[in-house]
Amino acid sequence: MASANDRAILNSIFNPLLPVGECVYEDNIPKELRDTEEVTPESEEAKVLEIKGVRLAEAGDVEAALNTFAKAMEMAPHRASSYNNRAQALRLLGKIPEAMADLDMALELSQGKGRAACQAFTQRAMVHRLRGDDDKARLDFQEAANLGSEFAKAQLVQMNPYAALCNKMLHDVFSKLQRGECAGV
Repeated sequence: MASANDRAILNSIFNPLLPVGECVYEDNIPKELRDTEEVTPESEEAKVLEIKGVRLAEAGDVEAALNTFAKAMEMAPHRASSYNNRAQALRLLGKIPEAMADLDMALELSQGKGRAACQAFTQRAMVHRLRGDDDKARLDFQEAANLGSEFAKAQLVQMNPYAALCNKMLHDVFSKLQRGECAGV
């Protein structure tokens, strides 16, 4: 049985466009929130195209990746994962409004359930955070965390103002201790 660390490394290799540490496995997702996508020959072929698209993006050919994701979407238009993958490629090109539209579609198609929804919530939260909209980011990170994203859980902790205040206070106390200013504590 692979350790959590082994699975995280393999996930980074097989899903290089996800944030580092983003590992979502079927057993992490509550049963009622798992993928409900019907497996068809078209969806299986779309999966193959998505893998090809990810490899193209890894190689730096993001435009070719976009074309490949579009073909996957034509083949299986109700497959949320294709929209999520294309959104990642669009983000790489700085096409944020188009990426957000694809993320919204991925969430609609997935009905907010499963791995594709978890990744779409995480991506959308990151965009909100970059735009300075922490309230929307927090909501999307919470949804992703509910679907098993450890990365989203970590982001929620970092965004918690009380946690930030506690961390600052602890840092200040330890700094004073190191300087010898808190003798007798």
